[in-house]
Amino acid sequence: MSAQVPIVVLKEGTTETKGNQAQRNNITAAKAVAEIVRTSLGPRGMDKMLVDTLGDVTITNDGATILKEIDVQHPAAKMMVEISKATDNEVGDGTTSTVVLAGSLLEKAEELITKNVHPTVVVEGFKKASEKAIETLKEIAIKVDPTDKAFLRKIARTSMASKVVSANSQELADIVVDSVLAVAEKSGDQYRVDIDNIKVEKKAGGSIRDTKFIHGIVLDKEVVHGGMPKRIENAKIAVINSALEIEKTEFDAKININSPDQMQKFIDEENRMLKSMVDKVIAAGANVLLCQKGIDDIAQHYLAKAGILAVRRIKESDMYKLSRATGARIVNNLDELSAADLGFARVVEERKVETDKWVFVEECKNPKSVSILVRGGSQRVVDEAERSVHDAIMAVKDVVEYPYVLVGGGAPEALASLKLREWASSLSGRAQLAAEKFADGIETIPLVLAENAGMDPLDTQVQLRSKSTATGKARFGIDVFNGKVADLAAKDIYEPLAVKEQVINAATEAACMILRIDEVIAASKPKDMPKPGSHGGSGGGMGDMDM
Repeated sequence: MSAQVPIVVLKEGTTETKGNQAQRNNITAAKAVAEIVRTSLGPRGMDKMLVDTLGDVTITNDGATILKEIDVQHPAAKMMVEISKATDNEVGDGTTSTVVLAGSLLEKAEELITKNVHPTVVVEGFKKASEKAIETLKEIAIKVDPTDKAFLRKIARTSMASKVVSANSQELADIVVDSVLAVAEKSGDQYRVDIDNIKVEKKAGGSIRDTKFIHGIVLDKEVVHGGMPKRIENAKIAVINSALEIEKTEFDAKININSPDQMQKFIDEENRMLKSMVDKVIAAGANVLLCQKGIDDIAQHYLAKAGILAVRRIKESDMYKLSRATGARIVNNLDELSAADLGFARVVEERKVETDKWVFVEECKNPKSVSILVRGGSQRVVDEAERSVHDAIMAVKDVVEYPYVLVGGGAPEALASLKLREWASSLSGRAQLAAEKFADGIETIPLVLAENAGMDPLDTQVQLRSKSTATGKARFGIDVFNGKVADLAAKDIYEPLAVKEQVINAATEAACMILRIDEVIAASKPKDMPKPGSHGGSGGGMGDMDM
C-alpha cells in the first residue's frame, strides 16, 4: 500500500472556524460594537472621545460618527458599522438605536441557539416579527401636516435633545425647520427635499447661539481686489463658469517680436481683450460677478473701476447652489451673457468671520438653496454642532417627505413589544420562541434610555409594561430628565416613523445575516514580497505549490 498523500485544500496560513464557535465569535464581536455606543443613546447618553493615528480628536455621541472613526477589524463588527452608515445616509437619525437593537437581537438569539434552536428558525421568526413590529408602528403612527412649522419644530427639538446643542435647541429648531421648508418642492401630493440645497458652513468662535440662517449662500472666499466695493445692495449677480483670463492656445504657437513697439502692441491687445470681457459684464447690467474659474489681474482692475464686486474660484457645488438661490443662469460663454441671465439678492457683502473674510449672498427672493452658518466656542464644539444640525435637518426632511410621527422616548417600542408578545402566542413551534425574543430585543431601546438616565431597568420595565397595557397607546415612555415613566406626548417628544422603520429593518437584517454564518474562513495576510534581484522568499520550485 502506498502512503496516503495529505490533500491541502486551503492555502497555508488560512484559519477556519466552524459551527457554534464561528457563530459565537461573530455574535460576540457584534455585541462588542453595540456595547461601545450603548451608553451614548438618548438625552442622558455620554459622549466618546476618539483620537485618530494623527492625534486629531473627535468628541461625539452620534453612533455613525463613532463607528466611522474607530478602526474596526472583525468582519462581523464591520457589518454593524455598515448598518449605522446606511441608516445615517437613508434617514440621518437613529444610528445609535440601530446598532443597539442589532446587538440586543443577537444577544437574545444566542440564548436560543445555546438551547439548540436552529439559527434558520430564529432568522425566520425574527423576520416575521420585524414585519409585525413595523405593521404595529404604522397603526399607531400619527399623520401630520408636512408644512406645519410648530409640529416640525417638535421633531427637530427631539432630535437635538440628545446632542451637545440641546440647550439651544429652541433657536436651532426654528433655523432647521425654516431651511428645510425653504428648499422643499411639491410634486403631486408629496413633498421632496434635497438636503444638498441646504449648505451648512461652520466656523469656530462666538457661541452656538450665534448660529444664523441665511436666505442665500455663504461663500468661504473673499472679494478678489482691494479696490472693489465690499457691500452691494440690490445686487444683480452674474454667475459665470468661464475664466476672465487670456487662454493659452491648445497647439504650440510662436510669436516673433522684433521691436519694443510690437511688444507693446501685443500687451495692449491682451488688455483690450480683457477689457472687452469686463465690458460684456457691465453691458449686461451686473454689479456682482461670481466666477468659478480665475480672474486676471488686469480684469480685476477694470472690474474694480466699474464698481463691480467679484469673487473667483468658487466650488462647482456652490455655483449650482448660487444659481438656485439667486435665480441666475450659469453662463459658460461671456458673449452669451444678458440681463435675463442675472440673479438677484438684496445684499452681497464681505464680512469677517473669526479671522477669515467670507462673502454673504443674502436675502434672495424665494431662494431654492439656503445656508446655515454654525458657530461654537471651539472647533470640537462646532464639529459636533454641525453633526447635530445635520441630524435634525434629516429628521425634519423625513417627516416632510413621509408625514407620519410617533411619540419618542421608547414609547412605541414598549407598545410594539407588548403587541408582539400577544401575537407570538398565536404562533406554533419554535418560531414562537424567536418572536418572543424579538419582542424582548425591541424593549431594550427604552431600557437602555432608562439605564443611561440612572433609572432602575427592572422597575422601569414593569412600569412601562403596566402603563402600555392599561392605555393600549404609545404615549408612555422614559422621561429621562425627571427619571420616571411619563406621558411623553404631553412633553411634545416626537420622532419620524421613517426613522423607526429603518432602525427595525436595518437591525433585523444585520442580525439575521450574522446568525446565518456557520463558518469563517480567513485568508492569511500576504508576506512581504522579496525585492527583485534579491534571494529572499522561498526556495521556489514546484514543491511550494498548494494543491
